Amino acid sequence: MDDAQRPLPTNASLSSNGRDQSHQEMFQRDLLCMDSSFADATYTPNASTLTDASPPPYEGEAPVHPQSGSPVVINDSLRNPTIEKLERVRKWSVNTYKCTRQMLSEKLGRGSRTVDLNLEASIEKLRDLRSRYDNVTKLAQTLASQTAQVTQTQKLLGDVFADLSIKTPELHEEFGFNADTQKFLSKNGETLLKSINSFTAGMNTLVNQTIEDTMVNVKQYENARIEYDAYRTDLEELNLGPRDATTLPKIEQAQLLYQQHRQKYEKMRDDLTIKLKLLEENRVKVLQKQLILLHSAVAAYYAGNQQKLNQTLQQFHSRLRTPDTGLQSWLEEC
Repeated sequence: MDDAQRPLPTNASLSSNGRDQSHQEMFQRDLLCMDSSFADATYTPNASTLTDASPPPYEGEAPVHPQSGSPVVINDSLRNPTIEKLERVRKWSVNTYKCTRQMLSEKLGRGSRTVDLNLEASIEKLRDLRSRYDNVTKLAQTLASQTAQVTQTQKLLGDVFADLSIKTPELHEEFGFNADTQKFLSKNGETLLKSINSFTAGMNTLVNQTIEDTMVNVKQYENARIEYDAYRTDLEELNLGPRDATTLPKIEQAQLLYQQHRQKYEKMRDDLTIKLKLLEENRVKVLQKQLILLHSAVAAYYAGNQQKLNQTLQQFHSRLRTPDTGLQSWLEEC
């Protein structure tokens, strides 16, 4: 037979004996074991593992199933904050509209407003006092600035007089008297300046902190009053209209909102009344103390200066009544 027509050798023909065949079978079994162990150790992703390995959803986020055909549903924990925020914006818009309409109606003379005569009078008095106290504070600051300049000038002038008293022997006493006077006035001026600064600080605290804090409460009270009148007007308009299945729920809702804003308004009114009374007592005590201190400082300043000036004038007069006979002017010599 030709080589092309010869049959291929089989395993049995390749094995020289039974021992070679047994070795080959063991080798094949080892290969099978290695393939199975390698397959177990190798990670092969499938649909289930991909689904399980997907990252967990964030808190409040709905789980997503990419292979399912059902639509994605938003969880309640994600929907509620958004709805609440939109609801707050809607309420704020409605409340702003109602309050703006109420304010315009009052300015045009078409709407009615709730008035507490005693409280309104106290608020108007507080505003007037605040304006006047603010003017007093500014004037006291101006006085303090000018007093500081005068005191500094008197101190420099006293130093110059003292220097001239030393360098001018023939006018030693005259320059000395003026130097002592200016230094004394400067020293008293510094004491007066401290008192004016203390008075200014007290007035500044009263006007810009105590009264300003109360004015913040006044602003909150006025806002609560406008809201109360706005919802009161809405309720009155609904009560004047027809009552049917459509308007009754609106009337009940308006009645509920009216009661809420009425309670808020009454609370703000009572709190402001108490605060105004406390402010009145505190204002009187603070001003009484500050005014007494300022008056005492000014009186001591001018009383001490007057005493010093009287002494200086007496010394000058005594000096003028005792002429110096040892020196003659050149006019007398002529």
